[in-house]
Amino acid sequence: MGAEQIRRWESGALAHAVSDPFGQGPLPWLRGSENYFDGTGQMVPWYADLARSSGGGTRTADDVRRQIKGFVSPGAAAPGESIDFHITVDPPQQFSVDVYRIGHYGGDGASKITTSPRLSGIVQPPPLAADRTVSCHHWWMSWRLQIPSYWSVGAYVAVLTTADGYRSHVPFTVRDDHPADLLLLLPDITWQAYNLYPEDGRTGASLYHAWDERGRLLGEEEAAVTISFDRPYAGAGLPLHVGHAYDFIRWAERYGYDLAYADARDLHAGRVDTSRYRGLVFPGHDEYWSLPMRRAAERARDSGTSLVFLSANTMYWQVTLAPSASGEPDRLLTCRKRRGPGKSALWREVDRPEQQLLGIQYAGRVPDPRPLVVRNAEHWLWEATGASEGDEIPGLVAGEADRYFPRTSLPEHDSRILLAHSPYEDSEGALRHQETSLYQAPSGALVFASGTFAWSPALDRPGHVDRRIQQATANLLDRICKRD
Repeated sequence: MGAEQIRRWESGALAHAVSDPFGQGPLPWLRGSENYFDGTGQMVPWYADLARSSGGGTRTADDVRRQIKGFVSPGAAAPGESIDFHITVDPPQQFSVDVYRIGHYGGDGASKITTSPRLSGIVQPPPLAADRTVSCHHWWMSWRLQIPSYWSVGAYVAVLTTADGYRSHVPFTVRDDHPADLLLLLPDITWQAYNLYPEDGRTGASLYHAWDERGRLLGEEEAAVTISFDRPYAGAGLPLHVGHAYDFIRWAERYGYDLAYADARDLHAGRVDTSRYRGLVFPGHDEYWSLPMRRAAERARDSGTSLVFLSANTMYWQVTLAPSASGEPDRLLTCRKRRGPGKSALWREVDRPEQQLLGIQYAGRVPDPRPLVVRNAEHWLWEATGASEGDEIPGLVAGEADRYFPRTSLPEHDSRILLAHSPYEDSEGALRHQETSLYQAPSGALVFASGTFAWSPALDRPGHVDRRIQQATANLLDRICKRD
């Protein structure tokens, strides 16, 4: 297999035709000074820069040679519990695991928490594939991380490094059930839906793509129906869209918000007591929801817990979760989309449109970033932002957009307002518009939906920060948290 073929498979962003700056991954999530020398003597950012992966001697592991790749089970655990790492190393050699916690940390973006001892790596068996479902559940456990009681809850990244310098990543979450002002829910179900591992031109499959026998990338009609969490993420090991959550985390921790953490699967499994929080925050692209997730979010709203949706195209597809072959719960994700017998998996086509929870719903893709146009500037959300009616915030409508659908029913509300109305052209040249929504439920809960991919990046991503969006988000969260 030639280098050119391998190169075009080394990024999930390429496979999913992601061209806007709000969906790509992995991002330089560590902004400190740690670097390493590649085989050509160049100083390379250590977080595995995909743009450099085509050069000789770089240290980004790939899905063809599998120099080092891994996944964890479970994906989230509490202090006092453990997380098991399943890792393959080719050729067999020693490796180590550096564990980082995402946060502001003086602008570095993450802080190293611990390093494993030197571990002995083995070549694990090839992934198993059946009807497009790819699984590595048969890999041996390589290392068990016992989470100390003193670790902070949060989003973590494990960096796997071989003795000869190849690197890959594994994200995981440390959670607990202590009360907090805000619960951040990381969208691991949507992350897995996009995961094409192994991105090797043969085996890998996601809910969007698969390969044919000639190594051509196939579309949604021939993609997987069921995918497994028992496998690494494609490319450098960080999920597509992971940066949305990290952008919010850095900003929120910088300004001292009281955050708890959990995964979407925690919400699905009933491990989240929403009454412990003033608000639930969904920080990034969160497209795939199970029925238990939706019921939990609706119950939270109806009992007075606010909901904050900081992206677009939320809760579009309905999914189910099932145990793995070994009986471990919630390791298989199924979404039939429009294929096969039974009802459509679109929430809006089973008489449960997402607008009934969010206040707006998915309208379409945005080919090129466009300005977000401020509406109802006298509202408290825009207070102290300096924004006036009709002001344009450059590039804030990007990736995908939501809007209000007049023929679709709204949730029960005591008040409701649209805070942006932004025109853009779709890929066919038709004029469409994006909207940002806020309503107050009869319980007193606020439900905010940004309606764009670009909201979280505007909080803390270099080159995309906008002070108006930062202030508007602070206005919203301060009201939810009842800050003075």
